[in-house]
Amino acid sequence: MKQVFTISIDEELAVKIREQAKNSPYRNKSHLVEEAIKRFLK
Repeated sequence: MKQVFTISIDEELAVKIREQAKNSPYRNKSHLVEEAIKRFLK
């Protein structure tokens, strides 16, 4: 089950996430951020 999680981030970081999500195998921004958090927590 997915949970909605609201956060605030710097505009620069948001732009980088959008750009990275467009040029990656991730389905969308949420998927990219979820995978990044998983890697961070390992």
